[in-house]
Amino acid sequence: MESIKTQVQSVQGKPLHIKKAAVIGSGVMGASIAAHLANVGIPCYLLDILPQSLSSEEENKGLTLEDPQVRNKLATTALKRLGKMKPAAFYDPSFVERITPGNVEDDLRRIQEVDWIVEVVVENLDVKKELLAKIEKHWKPGTIVTTNTSGISIEAMAEELSDEFKASFMGTHFFNPPRYMKLLEVIPHPLTDSTLLEQMVAFCEKVLGKGVVLAKDTPNFIANRIGTYGLIVSMQEMRDNGYTVDDIDAVSGPAMGRPKSATFRTLDIVGLDTFVHVARNVYEQVEDEEEKQAFALPDYVQEMVRRGWIGEKGGQGFYKKIKTDQGSEILSLDIKTLEYQPKNKVKGTSLDAAKQAKQAPNKLKALYQADDQYAKLAWDLLKKVLIYSAEKVGEIADTIVEIDQAMKWGFNWELGPFEAWDAIGLVESVKRMEKEGLTVPAWVKEWVAEGHESFYEREADQLLYVNKGELRELQTRPTHISLKDKKSKKEAVLSNSGASLIDIGDGVACLEFHSPNNAIGADILMLIQQSMDEVRKNFKGLIIANEGRNFCVGANIMQLLMEAQSGEWDEIDLIVRQFQETMYNLKYFEKPVIAAPHQMTLGGGVEVCMGADVVVPHAETYYGLVEVGVGLIPGGGGCKEMALRASNQIESIKDADLQPVVNKAFETIGLAKVSTSAHEAKKLGLLRKSDPIVLERDAQLYRAKQEVLSLTNAGYRAPIEKKIKVVGENGKAVLQMGVYMMHQAGYISDYDRFIANKLAHVIAGGSVPAGSLVSEQYLLDLEREAFISLCGEPKTQQRIQHMLTKGKPLRN
Repeated sequence: MESIKTQVQSVQGKPLHIKKAAVIGSGVMGASIAAHLANVGIPCYLLDILPQSLSSEEENKGLTLEDPQVRNKLATTALKRLGKMKPAAFYDPSFVERITPGNVEDDLRRIQEVDWIVEVVVENLDVKKELLAKIEKHWKPGTIVTTNTSGISIEAMAEELSDEFKASFMGTHFFNPPRYMKLLEVIPHPLTDSTLLEQMVAFCEKVLGKGVVLAKDTPNFIANRIGTYGLIVSMQEMRDNGYTVDDIDAVSGPAMGRPKSATFRTLDIVGLDTFVHVARNVYEQVEDEEEKQAFALPDYVQEMVRRGWIGEKGGQGFYKKIKTDQGSEILSLDIKTLEYQPKNKVKGTSLDAAKQAKQAPNKLKALYQADDQYAKLAWDLLKKVLIYSAEKVGEIADTIVEIDQAMKWGFNWELGPFEAWDAIGLVESVKRMEKEGLTVPAWVKEWVAEGHESFYEREADQLLYVNKGELRELQTRPTHISLKDKKSKKEAVLSNSGASLIDIGDGVACLEFHSPNNAIGADILMLIQQSMDEVRKNFKGLIIANEGRNFCVGANIMQLLMEAQSGEWDEIDLIVRQFQETMYNLKYFEKPVIAAPHQMTLGGGVEVCMGADVVVPHAETYYGLVEVGVGLIPGGGGCKEMALRASNQIESIKDADLQPVVNKAFETIGLAKVSTSAHEAKKLGLLRKSDPIVLERDAQLYRAKQEVLSLTNAGYRAPIEKKIKVVGENGKAVLQMGVYMMHQAGYISDYDRFIANKLAHVIAGGSVPAGSLVSEQYLLDLEREAFISLCGEPKTQQRIQHMLTKGKPLRN
């Protein structure tokens, strides 16, 4: 034990540096964890057991069980499967090369080369114990060893291992899929070294980009304990009170601040067999009989599993998709008859009220304040979850904060249980619970009796939360900057209906979009202009970032459609000119401009970023110039910027051919390509190779701020405009020939071809000789002319209308 203490103390205060890892177990979860390690630049081994038999293909090749390609088959097959996964497991498909497949018989000794060993084998205590014993034989003291488990006891797994091993051992429960799910529950063993634990938490947050919560070593830990309980409450409520699958999902989705998949769609996605396994884990391990019965599964659930109706992977579950003459139809299950019936569109005053309200707390409050059967159902679903969560404070987690964060990050709830309790009114809801005969935990009653009206309170500049009967400050990392928190402290310098300029300290301002879907309209353009004036006088630089679900879905196409249908061509010309001029001025602004996009960043959102000195995207940024999908081309400088980047790319290369580079840019815009990650956006040429990608979403704004300060300290000078080399008339003919071939092959429609030819004219530089040097304004004029002419086309207007009403492109 002394040796590990010495090693840990030697690194105290330093960040954990993991150069290489080993993942043992190549099932879906293990392979996906390996993929995410590869995503963040950590090469790893992926090991599994030896296969027990040969496939017919292997026999035909004359292979034996001793051949290396057979011995490594499980891991190599897993890597092939990763490449086909949807959503994609890798930020970039080439990252698969960072994973080396192997097997535990031949390659377990390789764990001496790594800094982190992740065990991800089957959820069976005996199997895990056996493997951990083998790992210890090859283990290099000080190497971190973690187990990925959804609920098996960490202490029980390690009971036969040495204390020295236990000091480096803990649970790391990744949520599936590991790339996309933010939650990572870290579960320490009683002997886990505290310094190593702190370092591991910081590493998982900063390097893996996870939201980490410390969980206690109890059945199913935090998120699955509370989440499973809530799902069973919904099942029991449906069975006992005659509600339908459609009723429960209508109430337990966005109306309550939960995902659209609500209850039963979520279960179909997860798999009913997986859910039953997790529920039984609690049922079999808890000792309190009342709690045990709370996790007892209804008979109809067990019958569904027996029949194989386990959800998507079984072809049917609580929902079933069938083909009809009109296409397809979704049916929902009647649990009384176990027959499927057409989905029922659920309506109610409470649901309407929730839909009209803005933001999750207000939606939840509106839902409960109504007086209909769905308001009552919402109350009956939530009240038990709130009480159960309160009962588990101290048992499954130290504070209410871990429970709230686990549910938000692991189940995608907008509000954790205690935040939801605050939203509906703590004092009144406790009275109602007691009136209905429910037992409210004593600590909650005592808190209310002391005169408190919520679990979270704001005092001056601090956010406080209740912990053991006292208010404690909610600590946040210095790298976590909250725009919401800044605005609550009245630090917004400018604001209108579409955006705000917020002082985030150290002489840096942040422009935040907050229009519906963060779509760019006249209000946002006006505030960008006003913000440049303000920053010019009072700040070192400007960041463009926000905390919306998506960074920006593009321009306000509804406003554009209304103007086009009214024939207001001068007004459209004015709007497009204003957009172009604003983006141009932003690009050549005398102070540094940094953009920090995340999630969906489309059309005009990309054009806003393209003029920034540095773009600091979150890794999960889905980035693309998608205007062709609504019958247009980029009109705010997107075409011009792609032509400029093509010109810059070949500028320093002697005798370089510009045409292939322009062809690629044309294809990216013409096919409305959207990246599946920030890494892919670089490959598409939409982001620069030098743009830094951030894994930790909560630290993205901080990183953008550091870029502003770094450029300022280096004596920032605004960029100087230079001419753009274009492929001209001859290059345009090449592009249009490609369009013709695609049309002839049936890949694009007549109208797609019409739009593509307009795009070719713009990105080629119009009717000038090949190799001509043109100005940015020249290309902007071509862009605007093509954009406005397309607005007048009936088929473009049809495409815009279809996107607004159906949410997907129309091929007309």
